[in-house]
Amino acid sequence: ETYELYSEFGKRGGALQAQWTSLLEAYGQKYPKEYAELTRRIAGKLPEGWEKNLPVYKPTDPAQASRKLSEIVLTHIIPNIPELLGGSADLTGSNLTKVKGTVDFQPPSTGLGTYAGTYIRYGVREHGMGAIANGLSAYGAIIPFVATFLNFVSYASGAVRLSALSGHQVIWVVRKRFNEGKATHDSIGLGEDGPTHQPVETAIGLRATPNLAFWRPADGNETSAAYYVALTSKKTPSVLSLSRQNLPNLEGSTIEKAVRGGYVLHEEENETSRSIAVEAASKLKAEGIKTRVVSLPCWLTFDQQDEEYRLSVLRSGAPILSLEALSTAGWQKYSHEQYGLPAWGASAPYQKVYEKFGITGTNIAAVGKKVVDFYKKQGIPVVSPLSKAIHL
Repeated sequence: ETYELYSEFGKRGGALQAQWTSLLEAYGQKYPKEYAELTRRIAGKLPEGWEKNLPVYKPTDPAQASRKLSEIVLTHIIPNIPELLGGSADLTGSNLTKVKGTVDFQPPSTGLGTYAGTYIRYGVREHGMGAIANGLSAYGAIIPFVATFLNFVSYASGAVRLSALSGHQVIWVVRKRFNEGKATHDSIGLGEDGPTHQPVETAIGLRATPNLAFWRPADGNETSAAYYVALTSKKTPSVLSLSRQNLPNLEGSTIEKAVRGGYVLHEEENETSRSIAVEAASKLKAEGIKTRVVSLPCWLTFDQQDEEYRLSVLRSGAPILSLEALSTAGWQKYSHEQYGLPAWGASAPYQKVYEKFGITGTNIAAVGKKVVDFYKKQGIPVVSPLSKAIHL
């Protein structure tokens, strides 16, 4: 009886779908241009050549905050990808997600926008925002991007989890209070705001979520790469964690390398990048220790690369030390030793917070030397952590 009851709904749905298909075909005859655009969006195909609009940077280009780099990307791609529908949880001015020329989605009677608008003011309701974005993605023909602070994504954890579980292409543009810690101008963000706004534990929670791409771009090219992967991953939601602090454009970074989720940023011969990791590498070189610096902006994307490539980046033969101004949880998969924050952050000017937690070029070089000395004393070959887990 249950089967028969449900089959009636199936029949009704089939009839409604047939009607809709006929209507769409008639629409195509009358409005061929609009029909082509609508069916492209429904099929999830991006406009031809859209990626050519992604900004490309050189090391000589001025340092900028990655939230600003994100705004530049959106400014370049939104006119070419009209299905992008943005919004923020009352943090538009900080997230920089509303770009010039966009109109708010509002009733025309309000004088604040129109129903043709492509930007939504969600108010302080991250979970509601995430749930709406899931619905927009599930409906189809729309790619939603939403914005808040990284710390406040926790309010939307249920919606984010459902995005990943259901395969909804939702892009979260979030500003972090801790700046990038592995191969860039590593900073403990707005230090004066203190631990309440410093999400030391949030990244690992997002990274541990299956089918969720958590990006921490270190410069302009990595920011462009994050958007490229997010927009071409039709069944995977993304979280782009961006900085308020200016980040130098790193020698060795390219969009082509960064779209693989991890790559070799610096070898001993190349020491022009201004970053804590590269500064530490330079100091280690002075002590006769050769150092490679790897940038790993997205674990999920890196894990999806072939085994040969991953082992070429995180190779055997030398100990690997990870550096990030967050919890070290999870880095054991990629490194032999980890350096990061052992507990909550602190309230002070961010330079002072750096010093408090030892995230300086001088200290990281000292830590690196200790790691090298320890493994030398072991007297056994150093195998990449990936080699240990790669066939499990």
